Amino acid sequence: MKSLCIKTNNSKILDYLQNELKYADIKNICFSTNTFKNYKNIIIHYLSNDFSYFYSKMSSLLSFLIIDEFEDILLKRFINKNYFYFDSIERDKILKNCYNLLSDEYYKYFDDKFQSLYDSIYSFISNNKVLVLDGFINFRLQKYNSILDKIISEAVSNYIVEKEYMEFISLLKLYVNSQPSNTNIVHLIYKKSESTLLDENKNLIINSDELFNAKYLSDISFSSNDYTLNTLLNILPKKIYIHLIDNNIDEFINTLQLIFENRISICLNCDICKIYKYNQKNSDMMKNI
Repeated sequence: MKSLCIKTNNSKILDYLQNELKYADIKNICFSTNTFKNYKNIIIHYLSNDFSYFYSKMSSLLSFLIIDEFEDILLKRFINKNYFYFDSIERDKILKNCYNLLSDEYYKYFDDKFQSLYDSIYSFISNNKVLVLDGFINFRLQKYNSILDKIISEAVSNYIVEKEYMEFISLLKLYVNSQPSNTNIVHLIYKKSESTLLDENKNLIINSDELFNAKYLSDISFSSNDYTLNTLLNILPKKIYIHLIDNNIDEFINTLQLIFENRISICLNCDICKIYKYNQKNSDMMKNI
């Protein structure tokens, strides 16, 4: 027979453990609870001899417990400790970014987290009969904590990029709203993430690629859309009709909408749209011949 005593003062955690032990598919166990000195204890007795089976089942159960009940607390604690120089609103945004990362890449992060917890717990309970839960979480989970720290670091990087992006948008909005327009109407033809500019007479507008005239160029790449944005900022049209040939609103189109606001109109099915969609359809057909 093997016994494991788990100590905690958290009634919610105690209820969680009792409920999981009651309904978990773990054979040949019984458990009881009592209070001794400073801790409430849950004592699990394993009545068979396959100890690796018992350690494995308990390691899985406790790994889920930590992820379900403690991970949020740990994320907040690490953010407040290591990124105290951000204000409370910024730290909340970083925490939200953590949740987004954990959601978007759930299986990748969950597998890593679970395995690190499982290994740490299995190693400990196979050599110890008593597990003080809070102390174990605070001092015995270096690998798991490093995974959380990596997630937080990525969340902070994402927040800084988002913040710089919004500052960039605000700066350009201020510029657009403070300068006179140089032309009335511009048509932006947008397909396959590439843009073409036409004036109000539907003549081609050549994008300016002169660096010394650039009001904006990407720090990462000099794509055609960088030059398109720069051209729009130079000519400052009163109205921009965006013709979405692929019916796709991506990050570049969202950026234009944020900068130029009510100057933007999205079009999906005007005469210009139909011409470019027809040309694209013919081009696609030729490629398949």
